[in-house]
Amino acid sequence: MSLSTKPHFQAEEDEITKQGDSYILKPRGLSIVWGNVEHYWKLPKKLSKGDSNDPAELKQVSWLEVTGSVSLIPTKTYQISFDVELTPCAFGWRDIQALLMAKVGKRGKYKWTKVKVVQDPNVGRFTIPDKTSPPLRIEVLPASVDNMLHFGLYEVWSEKWKGGLKIHQANVTEVTSTLA
Repeated sequence: MSLSTKPHFQAEEDEITKQGDSYILKPRGLSIVWGNVEHYWKLPKKLSKGDSNDPAELKQVSWLEVTGSVSLIPTKTYQISFDVELTPCAFGWRDIQALLMAKVGKRGKYKWTKVKVVQDPNVGRFTIPDKTSPPLRIEVLPASVDNMLHFGLYEVWSEKWKGGLKIHQANVTEVTSTLA
C-alpha cells in the first residue's frame, strides 16, 4: 500500500443493483475497513459492471467492519442479509459472535441481531443471519425525511484475529410490510 492510498475501501455505487424494491450489493458495492490493504483483504478486480462474481476475501483482521448504504422507500419493510462462505483454512471464528446492524437515516436508532459465522468450512456458501438467528428487519416510516439505510456486519469487540471469510454479496430485500 502506498502512502497516497487510503486503507479503507469505499463502496462503488455501480456495484449496487436494484431489483424492484430490493437491492444486491456486490463486494465492491460495500465499504470495507482495511479493504485496500492487501495483507488484510483480497478484493475482486474492477471490471465492467456486473462482470465479476468474485467475492471479497478476508485474509486476516481483528476489526471486521463491512458496511453498505441504499435509499429505501417509505412504508416498506426490508430484510438485510449477507451471502458468505468460509475457506478451508478459515480461522478465528469459533466462539465469536458478530453483529448484523442497521438503521434508517443518519440519526436513526440501530437495530441489530447477533450472528454466528458457521464453523465448518465444508458447508459452502451460507447466509448471515442463518436460520438459528432472528432476521434483521427494518421498517421505513411514512414520515421519514432521511430514507437512507445504513447497515453492516461487525465483529470489533473480541480483538481476536480472524480470516478466511468470503463475502459474495449483501442483500436488502423487501418483505411484506407491517406498516399501514
